[in-house]
Amino acid sequence: MQIRELNIPDSYEITPKSFEDDRGLFLEWYRFDHLERAVGHALDLRQGNLSVSRRGTLRGVHFADTPPGQAKYVTAVAGAVLDFVVDVRVGSPTFGEWDSVLLDSTDRRAVYLGEGLGHAFLALTDDATVTYLVSDVYRPDRERGINPLDPELGLRFPPGIDAPLLSPKDDEAPTLAEAAERGILPTWQAARAHYTSLDHRVG
Repeated sequence: MQIRELNIPDSYEITPKSFEDDRGLFLEWYRFDHLERAVGHALDLRQGNLSVSRRGTLRGVHFADTPPGQAKYVTAVAGAVLDFVVDVRVGSPTFGEWDSVLLDSTDRRAVYLGEGLGHAFLALTDDATVTYLVSDVYRPDRERGINPLDPELGLRFPPGIDAPLLSPKDDEAPTLAEAAERGILPTWQAARAHYTSLDHRVG
């Protein structure tokens, strides 16, 4: 598999190699050792999630209090989504910026995002099925959100999806500026210290 860091530090795009024959195909969509070499530590897998969304559904922007936060390894096993990594770490050189990756059942890419980063995705097909491995169990008292339609955030969507479908919780979530004022955003310093505590690389 090929792993490249995205424009947001501590997030990565993973492109697996598929082996196809007349029976179908086989691929490794997750390898802890390859990820560990790229990130500096293995994903401490604590929970696996799966969601199914109809076209136009927008989920996120979600993140968890850091530390410990919740790292995520995300892929689409059916259909297609546009996956967004949003830097909500106050003090980060890319604070308020985002990057996106197309996750679909053709190229079968995945995205890894470290603790403290915001995550969202837009379903581009009906029955878009996303699965993600996470480093901590769901803790509702530590879960946070940013309104994905915040104009200052400026997430860009493909033509034809002008009014994404949001949950009431996401629709009522604060803007990035409001979240910063409330003091609910992770900090770059705390996130980096947490990564260092997990990092087993030497040198």
